[in-house]
Amino acid sequence: MRNSPDKWYVYMLCCSDDSYYTGITKDLSRRLQQHNTGREGAKYTRSRRPVTLVYQEQQQDHSAALKREMQIKRLRPQAKRALVKHD
Repeated sequence: MRNSPDKWYVYMLCCSDDSYYTGITKDLSRRLQQHNTGREGAKYTRSRRPVTLVYQEQQQDHSAALKREMQIKRLRPQAKRALVKHD
């Protein structure tokens, strides 16, 4: 998980209940740690730990990352699984 300081990442986590969580960040390592510990992770993932990073893609800027996050969030679970499998 090497991060580029000027890039944004869209990522998907697989939760302990086999559901998916999608988010954006500039620092994947830090964000994954936040999801798995403490209170800084998303409320959704707090009760579904541990979570595993299963998908990531780099975006040019914050706006592009937000748009792609919303596209992924609208996908059906089967399509999310296919995206993870393809990666």
